[in-house]
Amino acid sequence: MKTKVTDLRSAYPDLTPDKDYPPLKLPSLKGKVSAAEWLARVDCACAYRLVRIFGMDDLIYNHISARIPGTEEFLLNPFGLMYDEMCASSLIKVDLSGKLLWAPEFPRGLGYKFNPAGYVIHSAIHAAKPGLHCVIHTHSLAGMAVASLKKGLLPMTQTAMRFAKVAYHDYEGVVLEEGEKSRLVANLGDSDVMLLRNHGVLAVGRTVAEGFNNIYRIERACRTQVMAQGGGDDILLPPQEVIDKTNHMYKPGTRRSYGLLEWPAMRRLADRIDPSYKN
Repeated sequence: MKTKVTDLRSAYPDLTPDKDYPPLKLPSLKGKVSAAEWLARVDCACAYRLVRIFGMDDLIYNHISARIPGTEEFLLNPFGLMYDEMCASSLIKVDLSGKLLWAPEFPRGLGYKFNPAGYVIHSAIHAAKPGLHCVIHTHSLAGMAVASLKKGLLPMTQTAMRFAKVAYHDYEGVVLEEGEKSRLVANLGDSDVMLLRNHGVLAVGRTVAEGFNNIYRIERACRTQVMAQGGGDDILLPPQEVIDKTNHMYKPGTRRSYGLLEWPAMRRLADRIDPSYKN
């Protein structure tokens, strides 16, 4: 079977940057967009900073999206910014069809666009699951490692047992084809997290707080598993009934929704480190 190769050249700008590489200074959108959109922008930008803070970023790659409440529009990062450059007013606004609704006016020579793979992944989930307002995709070392193991994520720690079900999506190449959308959504099902085989990790949430909490927890579970497997295959797993009991105790119906308690502290952490994400 002949593999279709997508021509990506049109998706990327011709860059002629200032060779002094000055820092970006973008005008703030605060007061120029709805209150709901501004809050989504600030939370989404904070999530980018937190992914960087906790070592889950990969240069300019990967993406976090936030749906603007009450719309079919969502926010994505400009493809070319580091995560510690992300701020509320730098996020690109796009609709489910891929139409660019708004983008910052970058300095001359830096016509950044959104990542085509990011659009395919995020639009697929936002279109199929309107109740999910946040999608996070990472290429962390631990996440890629566990996503490439036949057994996937093992319920070997309390952190891993939080997830009753981990979804899996087989690798089809860089996610650029529209036809892969339906398979991504079908494989995700009602899971909070999905391992993209030979690729990375995907986490979703009804809020940015929940989405970040999910990516943070699965990242911790993957790191622990990789560390344990470095000591050999003699990994101790609890009995299934204990795994099920533990998962039940972590369900939102048993205790609070994920991220609800943690997010104010996460925002304060980001503020202490660098509050410019709110610009």
